[in-house]
Amino acid sequence: MSFLMAVSVSACGADSPQAEQSAPKPAQTSPAEAAAPTPDYPTKQIEYIVPYSAGGGVDLVARATADYLSKEWGQPIVVVNKAGGGGAVGAEYALKQAKPDGYTALAVNVSNTTMLTAGMLNSPVKNEDQIYTTRIGKGTLAFAVKADAPWKDFAEFSQWVKVNPEQLTWTSVGPAGFSAFGVAEWLDAIGADFSKTRMIVTKGASDSVPKVAGGHAILAVHTVGEIMPMLQAGKVKILAVSGKERSPFLPDVPTAEESGMKGLTVFWWTGVSFAKGTPDYVVTKWQDAIAKMEKDPAFAKKLTDIQVESAYANREDFNQDVIRETEYYTELATKKNMRK
Repeated sequence: MSFLMAVSVSACGADSPQAEQSAPKPAQTSPAEAAAPTPDYPTKQIEYIVPYSAGGGVDLVARATADYLSKEWGQPIVVVNKAGGGGAVGAEYALKQAKPDGYTALAVNVSNTTMLTAGMLNSPVKNEDQIYTTRIGKGTLAFAVKADAPWKDFAEFSQWVKVNPEQLTWTSVGPAGFSAFGVAEWLDAIGADFSKTRMIVTKGASDSVPKVAGGHAILAVHTVGEIMPMLQAGKVKILAVSGKERSPFLPDVPTAEESGMKGLTVFWWTGVSFAKGTPDYVVTKWQDAIAKMEKDPAFAKKLTDIQVESAYANREDFNQDVIRETEYYTELATKKNMRK
């Protein structure tokens, strides 16, 4: 305590008349306010908006979550697919058009949050429009080409792209999509000209990977789980996965780092968010229920079956991660002239 402050406190001590007159009186809380119960929730059907087509990773995780919570709460949680705009159409509906009463949840994803904000100068959906409630799962980024593509490994493919960037076609839900940032980061690492490559817009992984399998695009960059069905059918092959560690679902596939490309950090995640203004008791109930859900063996098996790794984060940690990601992806998008 400073000298001046000490004098001031001494001069207006607890025994002085001045202290009695100026001291604030403690706020009085009525017994009714103190005992106010948390409203019942949910008491009716909840719409769980997936802003992508059915069959992709976000959709599959949302359906597994909806199934668990419907049984947990005794109320139906209905998954509604609203694809379009790189995830923006469904996100706008959930965050700006529906009432913020807890009965419209958004299956939030890296593509329609941090990447959308970074990829668009005036994003229709911003971080401040929503309450990031919980992250549920994450997925390793994988680079897939047609099964009979001529490249024997990722290093050879990367060298070909570096020399022939104008011949590379790759799929994405839009310029701010997960695939776009995965491709941009990879091309930056190998020194290839991103601006000379060509993006083919799709509705999501369930549309994107078949295009590569059919020879309509050269590269699809999605999660291991999203590519797995076409991989198992022998229609595509995965040349590498991102990150420093191999995917637990594809232990025989090398990482990009093993192929000489360091610094590939883009990864996929999905979770739940609500519109700003949604009551705290709703957010807390979802956060606590999902924390319990992640420990449920049956739910864990569902994630494993779709090749998604558990990645629970509570509201506070989720928000901090979103802030860091937004900064990184904005720098990458600016560097590659991706911001539109």
